[in-house]
Amino acid sequence: MLFNYRYSGNSNVFSNATAAGISFAPDTRRDPTYFVGKLHKKIAFREAISALHDVVVSDLRFKPKDKTAYKEWAAQQETIWLAEFMNGYDAKAADLRMETLKGELDVIQQQKDKVMAPFYKARKNYFDYLYQKDRDTWFVLDPVISVHPDELFFECFSQDESTYGKLSANYNVFKEVNEFECGTTNIDYSAALYNEFQKIRDYKETDFKIDPGGFQVQTSQEELYHEVKIDLPDSWVRGFLQVSSAMTLPAASFDLHPMDVYNFCSWLRRFKEKRGPRSIRFILEPGKPVRAVFEPWNHEIVCARSLYKGPQQREIRIWGRRRLLILERLIPIARKFTVHLTGNGLPSFYVADLGDMQFTLGLSGWTANDWSRAGQFDLMAPRAAVSDAEKLTVFADLKTRWMAKPETIASATGLSKATVLGALGIYTQAGKVIFDLHTGFYRLRELSREPLPLDELRFANPQEAEASKLVQAGKVEYTATDIPGVGLQLKGNVKGAQRIYHPVITIDADERLSNAHCDCNFYSTNKLYKGPCEHMLALRIAHSEK
Repeated sequence: MLFNYRYSGNSNVFSNATAAGISFAPDTRRDPTYFVGKLHKKIAFREAISALHDVVVSDLRFKPKDKTAYKEWAAQQETIWLAEFMNGYDAKAADLRMETLKGELDVIQQQKDKVMAPFYKARKNYFDYLYQKDRDTWFVLDPVISVHPDELFFECFSQDESTYGKLSANYNVFKEVNEFECGTTNIDYSAALYNEFQKIRDYKETDFKIDPGGFQVQTSQEELYHEVKIDLPDSWVRGFLQVSSAMTLPAASFDLHPMDVYNFCSWLRRFKEKRGPRSIRFILEPGKPVRAVFEPWNHEIVCARSLYKGPQQREIRIWGRRRLLILERLIPIARKFTVHLTGNGLPSFYVADLGDMQFTLGLSGWTANDWSRAGQFDLMAPRAAVSDAEKLTVFADLKTRWMAKPETIASATGLSKATVLGALGIYTQAGKVIFDLHTGFYRLRELSREPLPLDELRFANPQEAEASKLVQAGKVEYTATDIPGVGLQLKGNVKGAQRIYHPVITIDADERLSNAHCDCNFYSTNKLYKGPCEHMLALRIAHSEK
């Protein structure tokens, strides 16, 4: 999916002994959106925007070690090792031969180093340049910024497609607001900005600007613009929409004291797991402190300052816990952290209350959303049955307000609350509306200038789409067996168009699909190399929903 941006100039931060300024260059292809003011809470904003940067560059996917150099060295040493092993037959002759060969190899190695030296130097310089000068090549999508009548907020998504970040700042963060125009736009963002943000100080007068000048430049002056084209994988865009949609799901919510979050991060910094399950079990009992059990050590952290006020006892497990380290920088300036857990292996959200700012960290079920966990994270379906006229009525009313609660829109339009919620859910899945966890408002925010191809993004692959149809049609029956030391085994009967299929899947302690087989043609042809078949996915979706 190709995204095209057109910026007037570049975003920059300047700083001297007495003053500083932040100026973001907006996308001039979108409707004019700008903001000009002066920062009041400078240090808190610096820390929050730096945490947002950590989300932008986050990539915790497994990266295998590069063993190229070792293999080259081992190949060179192989003849020496072989000679040393065989030298027992004639030690003197072998030693002499080895010395001769070593001398010849040294000469050859010196010649090789001399020939390859320019290549190695050029390669090193290239990667040094990328790391120091052009880190932007590592970024996937520039952050999205929205200006609303009561606040402005940044949104971004990580490179590994698993972490969402949102920084909201109401107008109390600024001591002077000169002009603004509500809307949503992408901003030019570079790695160098992060280092400049660190220079913001409390004693410096700091200007904050989403530059309105970019929309006033004459269109004939093309040299003042630069265009950026980014070809994003559909999975990246789909992940962004799914995490946004997950905010509207029912969740178990509770507050954590900053010191409790510090204890979580401290444990994760001190210990590295070598085996699964790599999860946190939150044990929630009404009126009692929240307890978090870190597996596989079964280490329990009791959050004595944080009571669970929910109506019923619950136990919820989450994975991908090392992403919580993004919150470390916010601990000194946070009043509290509100946690929203949607369910086992489902997305979780952490809202840091920074006073006049809120930082929302959204985590998908796992750091790596690969096929082994497919069918557990389909938040795009089902959609409510709402007519086109009703959808347009709801959207038109929201455009006049920019943010509103469903009750307000229902009262203004005369539609039922259920219809309004259905329409807002559809627009959330389409990337046009976002749900604000902190205030409970639905806010207008169009993720892209052009409409997103929702039919292509709704499911990750044809098998997932077909699995959803099978579950909705009630064609899945299964039995579940807990096998000690192995995991949960699901056996089922799935009624297809021609016959009944018999999939069997095993889910391990990390909620991964560790083993599976089916008697369908897709599995017989591809095994699991192209992911699970629709019958396996239907089995897992049916079990998850139950």
